[in-house]
Amino acid sequence: MKVKINAFIEQLIPYDYMLFGATLLLFILLLILAILLHRRTGFAALMVILAFTVLMTLPTVGYLQLHAYLFKNSTTIENYRALEFTEALIVHGKLTNESDLDFSECAVTAGVYKIAHNPVLDLLYPLNPFKKETIVTKEVLSGQTVAFKIIVDPFRYSRDYNLSVGAKCR
Repeated sequence: MKVKINAFIEQLIPYDYMLFGATLLLFILLLILAILLHRRTGFAALMVILAFTVLMTLPTVGYLQLHAYLFKNSTTIENYRALEFTEALIVHGKLTNESDLDFSECAVTAGVYKIAHNPVLDLLYPLNPFKKETIVTKEVLSGQTVAFKIIVDPFRYSRDYNLSVGAKCR
């Protein structure tokens, strides 16, 4: 857990620090407003609840929205096939940088998940693929499209499956 927290802190950008600082400032301002208006108990309680709601939700939602906007990208699957004599699945695709920023690296992940032909299970299986493989691409410039190839090895599934590809860039 300590390693994951350190890795998260190392990957923060200046915009993240500004978001977290603004959240803390808003939290403190709402608490000060609640203290100043302590004679109106209902309003002060509402401000305290709002302050803690801001403290708990704004950093998470803001971080996700900020990174979705700053590091916007799209991935497409060109083709994929399971090899016959080797237990492997080869995925060919393209990664497009749709952001105004240049990406220093992108982690492209291919996930393979089952098809159950059951509406409930077909909604759940994509959330937890049974096989994942990740590659890292370097230097994707703004507006550039890069081809990639991912080899999912070992791959021993003979029934129906679907494939999803996504990328996290920075």
